[in-house]
Amino acid sequence: MMNTASWPRLASALLLVAPLAATAQTQAAPQPRPLAQPRPAVATSEDARLYAFLDQQFAEQLRQQPQLATQLGMKEGQDRLDDISDAAALQRLEWRRRSVAAMKGQFDRAKLSPTAQTNYDIWALELDRAELGYRFRQYTPPFYSFLYSAHARLPDFLINTHNVQDAADMRGYVARLRAIPAVLDEAIAQTRRSDAAGIRAPKFQVERIIAGSRAITTGAPFDGTAPSPLLADAQAKIAKLRAANKLTPAEADALLADTRTALLALKPAYSRVIAWAQGALPTAPSGTVGAGSLPGGAAWYAAALQLNTTTDLTAEQIHQIGLKEVTRIEAEQDALAKQAGFADRVAYYADRERRNPPVPWTDALRADYLRDANAAIARNRTLLPKFFGLLPEHRMEVVREPSFSEVAGGAAHAAGPSPDGARPGRVYVHLLGNTSDPSPDAIVDLMCHEGVPGHVMQGDIQVRQKAGPRFRQAARYVGFGEGWALYAEALCKEMGAFPDLASDFMRLEAELFRAARLVVDTGIHAKGWSEDKAVDYMVATGRASPDQARSEVRRYITLPGQATGYKIGMLKIVELRRKAERALGPKFDIKSFHDLLIGSGSLPLSILERQVDAWIAARA
Repeated sequence: MMNTASWPRLASALLLVAPLAATAQTQAAPQPRPLAQPRPAVATSEDARLYAFLDQQFAEQLRQQPQLATQLGMKEGQDRLDDISDAAALQRLEWRRRSVAAMKGQFDRAKLSPTAQTNYDIWALELDRAELGYRFRQYTPPFYSFLYSAHARLPDFLINTHNVQDAADMRGYVARLRAIPAVLDEAIAQTRRSDAAGIRAPKFQVERIIAGSRAITTGAPFDGTAPSPLLADAQAKIAKLRAANKLTPAEADALLADTRTALLALKPAYSRVIAWAQGALPTAPSGTVGAGSLPGGAAWYAAALQLNTTTDLTAEQIHQIGLKEVTRIEAEQDALAKQAGFADRVAYYADRERRNPPVPWTDALRADYLRDANAAIARNRTLLPKFFGLLPEHRMEVVREPSFSEVAGGAAHAAGPSPDGARPGRVYVHLLGNTSDPSPDAIVDLMCHEGVPGHVMQGDIQVRQKAGPRFRQAARYVGFGEGWALYAEALCKEMGAFPDLASDFMRLEAELFRAARLVVDTGIHAKGWSEDKAVDYMVATGRASPDQARSEVRRYITLPGQATGYKIGMLKIVELRRKAERALGPKFDIKSFHDLLIGSGSLPLSILERQVDAWIAARA
């Protein structure tokens, strides 16, 4: 179990922190500075020995998790999917136990440099997190998550992550298509075991599984209509290889035939998924469906908060932080509204809604949105050099969410590039329903969060780390990653990304939305809130549209604790910046500070604080 007894709590004073400052297109990058992970001036031989050990261990992890290898741009195992069985999960855990024991037996931590000690600590911490995840694995069956349900995640992985550059890559794609039915059957078996233990997917999620499974298996080759999502993707990938003369016509025809055969074998597997879901639907829970309603759910939610925030904050503490942050941000909105000549934020909102009523999305509006979103990322890249030494290098693009996972009001999300840049960094947006979400008025702020200097930029820099052990390219912590992206929104104000008061008001609205998440997530899982009560709060206080509020709340229900990482992580980053500014005075350098944060990869918040404290001491 993860040891968090010594992890620092967020100071109450932090809650009152001031703002930081009084058809897809791909974007080329400005010239980057050579990337290097922060390291001591002289690396010790013990450091090198540790890193060789960790790289060897990470290579074994990638053999166990071929989809992670693909995410990192590697070809090994590209004809296999991850084994999601309980037996494989236990095997991975036991391997990690042996790995950490071997590290502790072979290396004296005191003889390592501070940077190497950080990598030593993170590798050990990953075991604590794995123990916690394995202990509560029944609470995360493969079909439970609104964002990561197996029925949609596997096709999404093939379409958006499995990169095809030659015939061998396409053969791996087809092999993975053939492997999907076995994974789906294992997912059904695991979900049935969770069902039997009283841990059941909510009714709305079961309905979504049925609709999504039908969408994946509708169209050619399953019927005589337009190509299904996977066939359309395979056809596009094969056509690209033909255009580059990497396939002969005969090879292309053979690969397309193999793809169709593999896809037809998917139909029975998805039919079994639908049959399970239809059987579960009549008695699926609804209404009050948080962790607190599950057997042992309170312990699971405490673990989920620990995993997502990397702190020891309790549900009640996080709930109170959320309420205080809501009050603070609303006061800032009132002040901004008065600058614009309105009585308060309520009057400002009323005027904005009168002038910009939401309208249904059309193809033309979608094209405009994607064009403007890509332009916002491109402009943000030009503003980086005054605030960062480390710059993103790879292409970036904003694209529409795949049809089988797109929902009205769905949350935008991002994926970093592969280390070689062959797969660009991407932002995915849901463009169903109407223009209340995502609002065209909020494009700049959303691209600051998802794109630059937020997720895609952070991912670009992380996967290009060369000096440290390779596992650091893949390590992900919600508290840091989402905290950084929310901090990036506020940083964009300093960078001059918001052209006017209206866009800055939208930035505050987005921050208010994240503060309301703290209240709602803990309300659902620790205070017995119903789905409707949570939706009402997100509409009235979080300023979400009804579609967005419903989609978001359903995400929180099926992914406990994840939504709390944003504000908790941002508050910690702001706290550390304020500490550094106070301690260093004129010696504080914003570019070096940001390079320290973003150049170190994703970190647990406790280790991030330790690194910033060491940086302050060295500069002072």
